[in-house]
Amino acid sequence: MSKILLFNKPFRVLTQFTDQEDRSTLADFIKVPGVYAAGRLDYDSEGLLILTDDGRVQHQLANPAFKMPKTYYAQVDGLISDEAIERLRRGVTLKDGPTRPAQAQRVSEPDWLWPRTPPVRYRKEQPTSWLQLTITEGRNRQVRRMTAEVGFPTLRLIRWSIGSWSLEQLPPGQWREETVHLPKSKPALRSKPGERPRSAGARRQRR
Repeated sequence: MSKILLFNKPFRVLTQFTDQEDRSTLADFIKVPGVYAAGRLDYDSEGLLILTDDGRVQHQLANPAFKMPKTYYAQVDGLISDEAIERLRRGVTLKDGPTRPAQAQRVSEPDWLWPRTPPVRYRKEQPTSWLQLTITEGRNRQVRRMTAEVGFPTLRLIRWSIGSWSLEQLPPGQWREETVHLPKSKPALRSKPGERPRSAGARRQRR
């Protein structure tokens, strides 16, 4: 049994605990010793980040070989076309090679969306649209590069889920603790549900 923390990373927070440039880091929100990020989420992206104290869990979550699906909501510049969505579904060719096929669909602005500080710039003459995109890779800035490649640059990016874990009922800047079990015969993860979100200053419950 291993511990994981599900954290809703705010905009402009580094996915590390220290920074020489005095930018906001995980240390501003998480006071649990011995955990580290399993994978990364860009400084200018928001949403689900998983932290763990177990190297095996980190390997399964971060290693592309396990093809862990990650779902994002992207606000893009312009009204995204059916042609662009179909290209994303087939996979696009980036500088580091073709991407795997993705699940992509146009969606309404999510009703769970929180305000961002600072907000996305607004131009009345240039509308925006929302896209739900699920990928099974983890390249650097991959979603942003994919939407730019099809002609619709990303303005705001939120990771909603990784595998079976999601941001449901988890406000920005808060985290909750769960446990996972790693069967030796199969690279699968199971979570222990039912714990409420906790703020950065919340006291860990004894198990």
